[in-house]
This record gives sequence, structure tokens and C-alpha cells, in this order.
Amino acid sequence: MKRLFLKSLAMLAATGLAAPLAFAQGSYPERPIRVIVPFPPGGSVDPIMRIVAPRLGELLGQPVVIDNRAGANSAIGAGMVAKAAPDGYTLLFTAGSTHVIVPLQAPQSSDFLKDFAPVAGVSRSSYILAVHNSVPARTLPEFIAYAKANPGKLNYASSGVGNLNHLAAELFNLRAGTKVVHVPYKGGGPAVQDFLAGRVQMMITNVPTLQPHVDAGALRALAYTTARPGGPQVPTFSQYGLSELESIEPYLVLLAPARTPEPVIAKLTAAMQKLLAMPDVTKAIDTQLQSPYYLTPQQLGRRLQQDNARVKEVIEKAHIVLTP
Repeated sequence: MKRLFLKSLAMLAATGLAAPLAFAQGSYPERPIRVIVPFPPGGSVDPIMRIVAPRLGELLGQPVVIDNRAGANSAIGAGMVAKAAPDGYTLLFTAGSTHVIVPLQAPQSSDFLKDFAPVAGVSRSSYILAVHNSVPARTLPEFIAYAKANPGKLNYASSGVGNLNHLAAELFNLRAGTKVVHVPYKGGGPAVQDFLAGRVQMMITNVPTLQPHVDAGALRALAYTTARPGGPQVPTFSQYGLSELESIEPYLVLLAPARTPEPVIAKLTAAMQKLLAMPDVTKAIDTQLQSPYYLTPQQLGRRLQQDNARVKEVIEKAHIVLTP
């Protein structure tokens, strides 16, 4: 009987059908794992992966190597992973906006919602709406009233057309009934520089980008999404009846190429769940003004689909043309 089993296993190996069996037996991973980050070092995405990678490697028993491949609003790095072998050795660590926005860009080179398998949610950061101190409004309702009284006279900055902060501000315009004018920049650095100089009056972006300037008194925070780094004195969007803004807050995710074997996905997501509960990891993520945000593959898949539909509505109603 044993000889017959070994003979059958050899036949499976010859036909390539033994791979799922090997995965199921827990052999993965047997070599280093490459995680592509489609953004440059620094910023708000790369530092989180540098916190996660060493601990993930320890849990999996293999090194986790970070490979930054920035460009085209994250489409370049994401495209590389989409074309990689679905074996769990090439993964994508990115912002949810990669799958929310890139599928709506034209022309499309890939169906990003179908070309990946969700692995886990990793971290989230609150979005903040801040205004320059030259703006007389002290609260969000006051700012909305001020913007309505001055249609087309106020500007908001973003780090580029089609970025999540651009779409969040347009969603704010749609829901608040304001006409704050978009001024796109080539990156967050120049946008914040002009914002601090008062050349633009409003910006909606992730907390790590603006919170230090709010704390220094250079900018005024009027609302946050779900997290509240500014304390209870700064309300959330939902308290003003703008809860939809909370659906566009930035969150970071881990994904694999589509058709990656389920045992591999299960092993990766179990490791992510464990490491995101580690106190040292939680503390390190907190220093980046983010918080752990574990989602199962199923939960993450649903959120990506829902957020994609939300952004599609904003793009259509605000007549935004997205290009790679």
C-alpha cells in the first residue's frame, strides 16, 4: 500500500498536480518572499511595510524582501504583481486606492479587481480636512457656509489628479454643496508647501501629512474620519452628516496574484492577524499615526468593491478623467 501511494505521488508530481498538495502540507514558504510596494520609500505606505516585513518573515520562517516600484499612481508596481506567478512568493503591499482608483483609469491595462487575491487588511489612517489659518471658519459648518458664500473663490490642494485626496475633496464638494476649486500638484510635498503658504485654503489628506502642521498651529483641523488624532474637540465627518467621507479614508492592504492557492493565502492572512496583534507592532504603527486594521480576505474583498463603486460615482458626477 505504501509503495502504491509513493508511486501515485510521483505521478502527481510529474503532471504538476502535486503543488496544491505541497501547499496543503505546509511547505510554503521555502524561499524568500518579495513584497512590491508601488510607492517610493518614505511617505505613508513604505514605512508600514518596513514594520511588518521583519515580523512576517519571522512567523513564516523566510525573509520578506521589500521592492519599491513606484510610478503611474501605483499601477506599475501593481501590474508587476498581477503578472507574477501565483505561488505566494511575489506579493503587493499597497494603499486601498490602488484597487479603488486604478480600475477606473483609462485606458485600462488590467482589471485590478480581478487580477488579485485579497490577503489581509493591514493598517488604516484617518483623513483630515484642514484649512489655512487665513480662513475665518473655526468649524466645518462655518467653512461650508463660507465656501458657499464664495463659490469658486477658494482652492484646495491635492497631490495629483485622481489621487485619493483629490477624490475625497470632490466627494466633500458633492455632499456639502460647495465649489472649492481643485489645484493639483506633482506630489504631496509641493501641495503642502503651498498650503502652508496660504496659496490654497483647504486640503483633505491623510493625518500623517498634515497633523504635525496642525499641532504646530500652522493649519486648523476641522474634521477627521474614523480615527480622531486631534482629540474629542475635533469632530468626525459623520457628526456633521458627512459619513461617506469615512469610506474614502486611506488603508493599506496585502494582496497576492489571482489564483494563488488557498492554503498559501490562509497561511499569509493567519500570520498577518497574529503580527498585527503584537504590542510592539501596534506601537510602531501608531508612531506612523496609523492603527492596525486587520481584515480577512473576504472582508477586504468586499471593502475594495464597495469603495470602487463609491469612487466611480464621484468620478462620474465631478466629471473627472483619470489617466495612468
